[in-house]
Amino acid sequence: MHRLFAELEPSLTVTEQNLADRVRYILRSNIFDVAELERLRREAVPSSDENATAEDAAPKMVEQPANVDAAVNTPVVVDSSDDGTVTQELELEHMRSTLEEAIVETRSTPLENRPRLPRIALSKRNRAVVRALNPMLVTCLEASGDLCETDSILFGAALAVCRIIGAKVSTAGRATGHSSAIPAWRRRIEERIAKARALIGRLICFRSGNNRPKIVRTVRMAFAGTNVSLSQPDITQKLTERIDDLKQRIAAWGKRIRRYTEKSTRFNQNRLIQSDQKRLYESLERPMVSGTGPAPNQADTVVRARKPQRGPLDGSCGESVCGYYTHGSRHHNAG
Repeated sequence: MHRLFAELEPSLTVTEQNLADRVRYILRSNIFDVAELERLRREAVPSSDENATAEDAAPKMVEQPANVDAAVNTPVVVDSSDDGTVTQELELEHMRSTLEEAIVETRSTPLENRPRLPRIALSKRNRAVVRALNPMLVTCLEASGDLCETDSILFGAALAVCRIIGAKVSTAGRATGHSSAIPAWRRRIEERIAKARALIGRLICFRSGNNRPKIVRTVRMAFAGTNVSLSQPDITQKLTERIDDLKQRIAAWGKRIRRYTEKSTRFNQNRLIQSDQKRLYESLERPMVSGTGPAPNQADTVVRARKPQRGPLDGSCGESVCGYYTHGSRHHNAG
C-alpha cells in the first residue's frame, strides 16, 4: 500500500505507519461508503495495470480492515475485542503528538534540569501504552546521529509515557529534587521510630486478644528468626519483652536526634560567631574616615573583640552552646 501511494503521489512524503493510521481512520469512521471508495479508487488509478493492482488491494481494505492492522503491525492499545472506534485513533494521535513534544522538550533541556521520572506500576494499561509507543520510536532512533540524541529520544519517550498514563512528574530539576528542611539522617531515624511505634501497636492488639490475620502476620514477622511460637504458653511475656525492647529503642533514637540537633545548632552558632569576629576585625583594619563622627574607644573595642576568643567555641566550656549572644558582650569564661 505504501509503495502504491509513493507511485501515485511521488511529491508527498509520508511514512508507512502514518499512511496505515490514516487508512484505518477512514475505514473505521465510515467517512466513505464502499461505493464511494470504489469510485475514488478508479479515479486515482486510471490505467488497467494499476487498476488490477488496486482492485487486489481495495477489497482487502474494505472488506477486511483487520488485515490492514496485521499488515502494518500496528499495536492495539485497548482490548482486542474492541470494534475499533474513532476514540482509538484519537488516542494514537494524542500519543504521537505527546511523544514528539516530549522529545523536543528533552532536546532543549539541559541534563541537570531534567525532571525525575517516577516508577510506574506494571499494569496492563501501562504496558499497552509502552507497546504502542515502541513502534513510533523506530523512525526517531534511525535518524539519531549520536548517543546524546539517542538519550534525548529515550528520555523523551519515558516522559511521554508518564504524561499519557497521568503519572506525577516533578517539575524541579535534579539539583533541587531532594532539597528539604529536614536532614536526611533525621528523616531516617524518624521513619524507624514510626515503624517501631506501629509495631508496638500491633503487638499490644495481639496481646489483648486481637487475632486478625494482618495482626498475626505482623507478630510473626516481629519474632522472625527466633524460637518464639505464637502458641507457646509464655507468649504474653515474650510480647511484653518485645514491646519494652522497642520502647527502649525509640527512646535511644529520640536521644540521638536531640544530640545531633544540639551538635548542629552549636556548630551553626559557633560559625556565626566566627563570621562576626571576622567582620569586626576587617572593620578595625579599615582606615577611619574623618568627619563621620567621634571615633570609638579603641580599648573597649579591643576588649569586646577579644573576649569571645577566651572561651572555646566548641562548647567545651561546660555550656551546651557558647552563649556569646545570650550573655551579651561578657562571656561566662571571661576574666
